[in-house]
Amino acid sequence: MVAGTILFALAALTACAPDAPSGGGLTFTPTPSTSASGSATPTPTPSPTARAEIPDDCRAILTADVLAQLEGVPLNDPAFGASGPQADGGLVCVWRDPAADTTGLVTKISYMSRGPALDMLNKLVTDEGYTCYTPDGGTRCEKTWPNETYPVTDGRTLFWRDDILIDTQYSNLAPAGYTAALVASIFG
Repeated sequence: MVAGTILFALAALTACAPDAPSGGGLTFTPTPSTSASGSATPTPTPSPTARAEIPDDCRAILTADVLAQLEGVPLNDPAFGASGPQADGGLVCVWRDPAADTTGLVTKISYMSRGPALDMLNKLVTDEGYTCYTPDGGTRCEKTWPNETYPVTDGRTLFWRDDILIDTQYSNLAPAGYTAALVASIFG
């Protein structure tokens, strides 16, 4: 009973998963520390003193390898509405050809404080079956599913750290290393 409560508390505090590997899923695996009494306790992640900033260029935050995987895919076509830098300091990156029925990738990077972010991520775990873990000093959640119309994979990956949320939804377009490149660019 105590171990289950501790694991639930750890999951509640640290909800999120990586770039979508095709056809694979991840499982949240907590890594508790052990105190002198031998019971597991969550280990807090220290926050840096300087606040990370959201960039204003969708291409500049990606590595050459990721950009090569996106070669030929239009970025921020006006057909998809407001994209690029946002009035609230956020950034929206839409990688999609308006002529494509489903293939595309939309990333929204925004400021979100810890409480609302973890509430949202925990709700995705509880209500929608997302898988979460805690890499790179943050919390990452992911889920993939078959597209309802086409024989392709759709999915969503979220990463939260230091009051910044990276939220990517995609269909048939999941470049390897995409989220990792965003995290490295924003948080160093």
